[in-house]
Amino acid sequence: MNMMSTFIKPMHPEGRRFVAIFAAITLVLFLIWDVLGWLGVGLTIWCYYFFRDPERTPPDRPDAILSPADGIVSLIEPAIPPEELGLPETPLTRVSVFMSVFNCHVNRAPVAGTVTRIAYRPGKFFNASLDKASSDNERNGLIIRMEDGRDLVTVQIAGLVARRIVSFISEGDRLNGGERFGLIRFGSRLDVYLPEGAKLLVKPGQTMIAGETVIAETGAPIES
Repeated sequence: MNMMSTFIKPMHPEGRRFVAIFAAITLVLFLIWDVLGWLGVGLTIWCYYFFRDPERTPPDRPDAILSPADGIVSLIEPAIPPEELGLPETPLTRVSVFMSVFNCHVNRAPVAGTVTRIAYRPGKFFNASLDKASSDNERNGLIIRMEDGRDLVTVQIAGLVARRIVSFISEGDRLNGGERFGLIRFGSRLDVYLPEGAKLLVKPGQTMIAGETVIAETGAPIES
């Protein structure tokens, strides 16, 4: 049973119709040529695996800021949050997590708090690992107001292959740290803008697990 659970993960409902489409195409391919059919089987399995939605156990740390995505830390730099969120033009530490087509793409809340703002902006579809993806690509940003009154920003960014950002939440919703809030289809990126006073704990190149890896500590608010 433990061996089965290692390889077979639950699939998010968003993936059902895609797996069904891949499976239907696979049946047609078998009618054309067995080799193509088996290729279709491999792609169908990959599609299922892409939409996997394993359970995650957030650490019991109220000061933890969690990775919102599975993947690799591709960039860490000071940056101003997206203008459509209406925040002050003050640079914050931005941590970018790049998701390949082999990563789990369910996104999870970095911290507990209330969603005070959601803002979608259409855009281009550059490779999500590039720096300009944060400013030029299609994106969906949200502000999470933490218990101490500070705001944390996280932004879903579409990539070269990703063409659909999905959000499960609305403004005013209350989120727990590690709770699912959305997904992006087929390769993309998540940016987290750390609140002032947060202590960064990761470096570029590190592997992240959504809802479990601690990327920073909230720290104390900076006195104005």
